[in-house]
Amino acid sequence: MAPPSAAEHYLEQPTYDDPPENGSHEKSQDEPQEQHHNPPGGFDPTPLPDAPPGYTIKITFHKAINLPVADIQTVSSDPYIHATLTADVPKRHPEDPPLTRRTRTIHKSREPVWEEDWIVANVPATGFKLKCRLYDEDWPDHDDRLGNVTIEVDHLDEDWPGFGLDGKFFEIKKRSGSKRAYFHKGIEALMHGLKWTSPQIHISINVLGVSDPPHAQMCTLGPTYWVKHFSPMIGRLTGVTAGSDGTDSDDNSKMPQKYDFQASEIQLAGPVPPKLYHRYVEFRPLIGKMFSQKGFRGHILNKVLHKQHRRIYNYDSSTEVGIFAECSKDASVQFLRMAHFAEGGRIFTYVLTLDGLLRFTETGKEFGIDLLSKHTMHSDVATYIACSGEFFIRRIAKRHKPHHTHTGSSSHHDHNQENGSGYNNTCDNGLSHETHDHPGTSELSRDPEDYELIIDNDSGTYRPDKCVLPDLQAFLQRQFPGLHIRALDCGDEEHQKAKKEQLEIKKKEGPKVRMVLNRSPSSSSFSSDDESRLGDLDAMDDDAPRYKSKKERAFDMVEDPSTWRDWVPGMNSGGHGHAEHASGSGSGQGNGEGSGVTKTV
Repeated sequence: MAPPSAAEHYLEQPTYDDPPENGSHEKSQDEPQEQHHNPPGGFDPTPLPDAPPGYTIKITFHKAINLPVADIQTVSSDPYIHATLTADVPKRHPEDPPLTRRTRTIHKSREPVWEEDWIVANVPATGFKLKCRLYDEDWPDHDDRLGNVTIEVDHLDEDWPGFGLDGKFFEIKKRSGSKRAYFHKGIEALMHGLKWTSPQIHISINVLGVSDPPHAQMCTLGPTYWVKHFSPMIGRLTGVTAGSDGTDSDDNSKMPQKYDFQASEIQLAGPVPPKLYHRYVEFRPLIGKMFSQKGFRGHILNKVLHKQHRRIYNYDSSTEVGIFAECSKDASVQFLRMAHFAEGGRIFTYVLTLDGLLRFTETGKEFGIDLLSKHTMHSDVATYIACSGEFFIRRIAKRHKPHHTHTGSSSHHDHNQENGSGYNNTCDNGLSHETHDHPGTSELSRDPEDYELIIDNDSGTYRPDKCVLPDLQAFLQRQFPGLHIRALDCGDEEHQKAKKEQLEIKKKEGPKVRMVLNRSPSSSSFSSDDESRLGDLDAMDDDAPRYKSKKERAFDMVEDPSTWRDWVPGMNSGGHGHAEHASGSGSGQGNGEGSGVTKTV
């Protein structure tokens, strides 16, 4: 018998981006459920369809030649390839997303060399279609398309010759490309008396062999890679600033500084366990319209969330990209580095896609950056994902290791000692947690054995069922060997205590961060309004209601047009800055505890 859907455990929700007030995703399985009250979505027990064995192929994006000038200032381009692979593989749902891959950007080059592989399993014998879109990266403006290449193969077997050992050059179709870029190329050829040469992409594709089951799950096997995105937002950091690798800097300036809000992506080795399969929960009619782009409001909200995704996961000259060996200690260390190890009591919001791409950012009310729905943004408004929730990292010490007193640390617990909240720091796996009042007072360990990942299913958008958590834990344990991993239900009492303890660590160790909202991506200076806003934010108490920006209030009015009166001066006594609305009475904030705490989805 299939496990009950997570949606069956929810009756009513106040907003579409709030989890239940008690934090639980589950009712007792012994209690009867009234199906007609439950919104559709959540855990989907639909099994993978039957499919014949497929093949594993390796696609290599070698290089491009004769590209046009997309940037007249540098007389060059910043090209990258966005590839989409489709095949006649049976799907569990028509809205399951296709496989995609983006190469790194080669800056200031008209003949870029990538030499990047993409290994995909369970491509059927009936062949595939590979569409490569070539773009010029142009942040913060829209990227210019330089053209397309479409490769269609109608048959695959182990003897398929591919395109030879050296691959093949494919002419780029300019019809869909930027007319401005090709106009520049034509002018250049005319002025220098050059012969017009069409741009081309060099690609090779080879069959590596028969894939392992499940054969209906076409997925990325490798290579595994990581990407760090730094959003161009401005904030004020006080005290010690944290570097992107978890190290500390000595900048104690009180002046406003650029704060690079980090969004991370890690491509894991597939396949993702088939049981990890969740649909968005449609507990309001507007939610379904938003995901399907139906109606005016649904179309607007869908576009806004796609834009938010591109804003957070943007690519520019500061973006960092790298690869690591799959399912290795290097993978564990890289994940810990991107999560800043166990510094500052950080808590992260994550989404795991069906193709094993893990996206995450730090979460918390100070990171309430105009996001209508955090998990919807992370998933890029995907109808189906594998799993979503929150996670945090804790430093641990093995029981048999003696505890040493660290200078400057006032709370170092023995394995059988309880902390101030009464929660025993000893885990079921025989590990105890170190708690440091001040970061940087002891040498930071790089050994995954010294850390524990605690990950949950705290997502109001997709509401992953707790029955999938063992599969999630096993999958992540394979990806990050050496790292101690526990997957816990967000309603579990032990987990709630652990998260509360993490928040206490964050209050003690974490730097106080205030974000300036709605800045232009290209802006690098501060106005007097920005300084005034920062001063107001710094004067706020940590528990004060979070200020709503103009964009957030506009989104609220799109979701509920009746709220426009609340924001027109003179219509209500509170006017523009009424505390009730700043604390989250609009649709984007909900009515969670403390009213000023930004909930995650």
